[in-house]
Amino acid sequence: MTKVAILLSGCGVFDGSEIHESVLTFLELERWGIEHQCFAPDMAQLHVINHITGEVEQSVTRNALVESARIARGNVLACDTLDIDAFDALVIPGGFGAAKNLCDFAINNQDCEVTLQVEVFIKAFANKKKPIGFICISPVMIPKIFGEGAVGTIGNDIETAEAFNRMGGLHQNTEVGDIIIDAERHIVSTPAYMLAENITQAHKGISALIKEVAKMCGVKV
Repeated sequence: MTKVAILLSGCGVFDGSEIHESVLTFLELERWGIEHQCFAPDMAQLHVINHITGEVEQSVTRNALVESARIARGNVLACDTLDIDAFDALVIPGGFGAAKNLCDFAINNQDCEVTLQVEVFIKAFANKKKPIGFICISPVMIPKIFGEGAVGTIGNDIETAEAFNRMGGLHQNTEVGDIIIDAERHIVSTPAYMLAENITQAHKGISALIKEVAKMCGVKV
């Protein structure tokens, strides 16, 4: 049976994984009969955001792995427990946690670095040429993982696209429901809530991304 890893970064759009994108990923994988297992880095989040006020809660700290368990209904493993041979592909939902916890793009823009344990985790799939789906803002890690010439999309935000290109990637502008495929590197990316104005729009691109990842894994779709 095909099995996909899902890399989370906490719980909540402003400081962790985008919940809608994560749940839509689960839904679409199950539609194609694909088993999944969630992972997250065992690390402190960059910060905690009050999702009502948008303000940083200065006195509060949270762990990305523990918070990711909220989305995964408790079934989440630390990145360093990965058995790469047990998985056929990887999907990474967005949310600001992808740019704050999985990497520091939200702070350092084009000079960002991927968090070491996350880099090791993602490169385990890349080195085996296993498909990876990047959603929303998570594609900013593509040039850092795959190097010069890697193709992806975050939608059509000019500043983010320019940063993607300055890091060595080749950004492709897309609309909300589109996907971009880098067949050579087995990468699929979609903008989701980088452009989506509602869950239906986000669903369209995520559905297409999961379908393409499934095809790359040999699933009949």
